Amino acid sequence: MNVHILEMPLDFGASRHGSDMGPSAIRLAGIKEKLEALGHKTFEHSDIFKATAQEYEEIGNPRAKYLRPIANACTRLAGQVEEITSKGDFPLVLGGDHSIVLGSLAGLSATARKEGKSLGILYVDAHGDFNTPETSPTGNIHGECLAASAGYGLDELVNLYYEGQKIDPKNICYVGIRDLDKGEKVLMKEAGVTVFTMSDIDCIGFAGLVRQVLAFFKKLDIIHVSFDMDVLDPMFAPGTGIPLPGGLTNREALLLMEEIATTGKVRSAEIVEVNPILDIRNQTAILAVSLACRLLGEKLY
Repeated sequence: MNVHILEMPLDFGASRHGSDMGPSAIRLAGIKEKLEALGHKTFEHSDIFKATAQEYEEIGNPRAKYLRPIANACTRLAGQVEEITSKGDFPLVLGGDHSIVLGSLAGLSATARKEGKSLGILYVDAHGDFNTPETSPTGNIHGECLAASAGYGLDELVNLYYEGQKIDPKNICYVGIRDLDKGEKVLMKEAGVTVFTMSDIDCIGFAGLVRQVLAFFKKLDIIHVSFDMDVLDPMFAPGTGIPLPGGLTNREALLLMEEIATTGKVRSAEIVEVNPILDIRNQTAILAVSLACRLLGEKLY
């Protein structure tokens, strides 16, 4: 497979800085070499977004901070993802913060529309990212990005790249949720997303969760995988901007990537929120590489 590694060192969507160095850390952890060892041909794209210091940008709307640079960067990313997926290649986007899903999802959605196929997203995250400017306690766009992709929130984000909703909320499947804001929880229930919290995993076991996730995507044609490293317990991934105890283990996350790959429906993916400033011996970036490899065909035996 032709795998395009797209670096998006965008961290304007979060309060805690450092995730702009995430793509570099993942590159240094050997992402290109590991994917090529699996038989993939890789292409590197490091020129989509050139980061500028936040102090040189205007915050703008305090309920959607740094809207202009985020929208511009994600629009460029969407064009790249559509171009890559339209020719049957695989875009692997390396963040940056989770606001980049606005671009990657818009690009794949455009391809799905052209092909007449249904699109779903596996959103592996400790957080919902389903706030709107009215519900967000921070105004950080990384907490509003999936809601906007589903058609809720600011017009500038909802209509990014092309006008209208990019994903039907009923085709959104969350795994690993353990921290939701009050307003976004209400909106998620109204929208009809599917949520597997850490409590659900404790009740049904991880094998049971995987079976339910695979069943969820049976009705859909194309899958985008969006993996936020803060879904993992900080024991396994200390280098993230919002570390929360009680997350997935490394073994659970690797299994989930390996199993979703067996569907044959994954057409694009992103890995976000690797923050080298907070990491220990680059172990979070190294784990990110392993996750990408499992998603792209690596098996233990």
